[in-house]
Order: sequence, then C-alpha cells, then structure tokens
Amino acid sequence: MMTRMAESPQSRPRSEQTVRGLLMSLIPLALLALVIGGLTGKCSFSPGGPNTQGAVVRTVDAGAQVPRLARSVAFPVRVPRLPPGWRTTSVDLERAGRAAGAPGVVQLDWLTPAGDYLRLSQSSASEAALVPFEVGEPKAATGVVQLQGRNWVVYPGRRDERVWVADLGAVRLLITGSAQEPDFRTLATATLAAPTVD
Repeated sequence: MMTRMAESPQSRPRSEQTVRGLLMSLIPLALLALVIGGLTGKCSFSPGGPNTQGAVVRTVDAGAQVPRLARSVAFPVRVPRLPPGWRTTSVDLERAGRAAGAPGVVQLDWLTPAGDYLRLSQSSASEAALVPFEVGEPKAATGVVQLQGRNWVVYPGRRDERVWVADLGAVRLLITGSAQEPDFRTLATATLAAPTVD
C-alpha cells in the first residue's frame, strides 16, 4: 500500500506561495495597526456614522493658529468670539481647487453646546467656486437670509445640512453644518463683528 507523501512547499506553484506569504505578512501588520490605533485613541468603529456624544473631542486654540494661516493668504481673516460652550475642534488651510494658484480657504470647525457641527470657511474664491468646494458639487440657491445688514445666500449642503454664503467684497464667508438656524445666526453675527487678523 502506497502512502501519499505530504506536499512540500517547493512543490506548490510559485504564485500560490507568493499570495499566501503576502497574506501571512499583512495580517499581523493589520492587527498591530488596530492595537496601536486603539491604544492611542486615534480610531474607533462606528458603523452608524460619526458620534460626538460621550466622545473626547479635541479642542484647539483658534486665536493662536489663525494668525499663522492668515499670513499665507491674500484676504482678511476673522476669528469670531462665540458664547461659552462652543468648542473649536479644527483650524485648517485648504485650496479651492487643484489648479496651481487656487485660492486659499481658511476653515474653522466648531461643536455647538448642543453637540452639532458648524464650519466657517473664509476665502477669496468666488461663491460659484467656494460652494462646490465645500459641498462636493454645484448647487442652486434656495433663498436669502438677511442678517446684520448682509445677505446670506442659502444653499443645500451635504446630507441634511445647509450652507450660508455672504460676499464681503475681498472675501467670501461660508457657514455649513448640521446645527440649527439659531446657531448659524450666532456664528454669522460673531464673524461679521470680529476684527480681521493682522
């Protein structure tokens, strides 16, 4: 009776050895990345979407960071003073387009006291360029809100969010997010009242 000898690794096709070896190398690396991410708190699993309830949200000092960004753009930038409970979570500088020389966009993100999200974007980009940059595609305006002597043109935003845009001549102000209209008004009023950063 003949016994079948075990197949040696050398007898397997080379392509099978390569794929198996690759998978065996990637699995420990993926596990290590998940462990490190979990230990540092930099990642989480949330199948229902982002959730700020009970989460530790980073707070940044906009007053310290915005002047540095303002030196990189050719338009006046403002840092609104908001009521207690508003938390600045991010300050960033993006470009409104991929072309060389695309206008800068200074973005400030907040969580309102109710835990809703709002973003203020300031840019010399035109309204027609800034709205698609923020919401991902061109949108048609749905109305106008008059506030502090300024017209804020209203657009639909991402998902159920909305967008307000005001033209101040040298700069366009854009507010978007999931907050309710009173919070939009609070941010818009504070932004118009804020002095420009030198």
